[in-house]
Amino acid sequence: MPPTAAPEEILDHLTAREDELIDLCGELVSIESPSPDARATRSVLERLTPELDGLGYRYRMSEPANSGGFLYARPSDRPRHAPAQLLLGHVDTVWPLGTLGARPWSIDDGVARGPGAFDMKAGVVQILFAISALQNLELDPPATPVVLINTDEEIGSRESTSAIDRLSKVASRAFVCEPGLGPSGAMKTARKGLAKYTVTVHGRAAHAGLDPEAGASAILELSSVIQRLFDLTDRERDVTVNVGTIEGGIQANVVAPRSQAVVDVRVLTTEDAESVDAAIRALEPVTPGTSITVTGGFGRPPMVRSERNAALFERARSIGTQLGMDLREVTAGGGSDGNTTSQHTATLDGLGIIGDGAHAPGERINLRTFAPRTALLAALMMEPVDETTGRES
Repeated sequence: MPPTAAPEEILDHLTAREDELIDLCGELVSIESPSPDARATRSVLERLTPELDGLGYRYRMSEPANSGGFLYARPSDRPRHAPAQLLLGHVDTVWPLGTLGARPWSIDDGVARGPGAFDMKAGVVQILFAISALQNLELDPPATPVVLINTDEEIGSRESTSAIDRLSKVASRAFVCEPGLGPSGAMKTARKGLAKYTVTVHGRAAHAGLDPEAGASAILELSSVIQRLFDLTDRERDVTVNVGTIEGGIQANVVAPRSQAVVDVRVLTTEDAESVDAAIRALEPVTPGTSITVTGGFGRPPMVRSERNAALFERARSIGTQLGMDLREVTAGGGSDGNTTSQHTATLDGLGIIGDGAHAPGERINLRTFAPRTALLAALMMEPVDETTGRES
């Protein structure tokens, strides 16, 4: 085989293996893996190991703590100091154990359904088969594909972020196989940064009828804090601050000694992240006798539409045209591990399959897009890179 191949040749190869893609996806979906269940999520990683063996990849799994850990894999014969490209996915889902009983893996008229199929077990299958396609076609990508699959993405990637951060610092580029957005499978060159804060107001309890003046109502103060938090929303800059839950007090006849709000913040820029963070941490009480403490912060920094992200999308769009796709780019309000990789290297997110219903009972994937989207990923892996950015990972 020649050292290069047209995207159409890669697509022909993967189309002939479409049943294999679908079968493996069905297997992964049929292994339930809610994020909080370390044993369940770990079992999906273990199912991936024979696939990696077949690719000639060495792999290691991190020790699980509050999740099933993560799996890192690279070719056994990878030369030291060779440039690398990072392929990212996750196998945890938002669905509790037992969901498969009500919504098992099923296929009807080219559409497959099942918990976690769209977000994002199909994307993990794409990673494996994109690498396999290049190997079978005897194509040597300019940067070694290395893989990280985690089990805690849906809960903020708290345990895996440090590994993702380290790998992205030495990778020439990163491809995130989260699902594409909308019916056209738009790709994400930017994502909002996400923060979560817990704002706690401390007051002083007293009898609400006999001696209310002796108390200091944490609930009264929290009502003021909530208004000030919502006022930080700026639609022009696309900054959103939402108080999602509140709680506090003891009972109706007691001046509340404590109250609390949990706050979600989303921003597009690092500057806005810093500004909103400072404003929340600077909250001062207006109710005498109360105090405020703030915990939390930004778990995912903004994924900014950088020149390198935009350039990577343009390569994808050119390849997509050859494959009959009209690719578009978008900014997503939700976060992913692409928020982390984009801090250090060119990142393209949303390379996964086309479908709908992420985090919803109607979750489904369009199986007719499985081979084409996988071919797109494989062809992107063959695109030239600036080898000076590649280092050993």
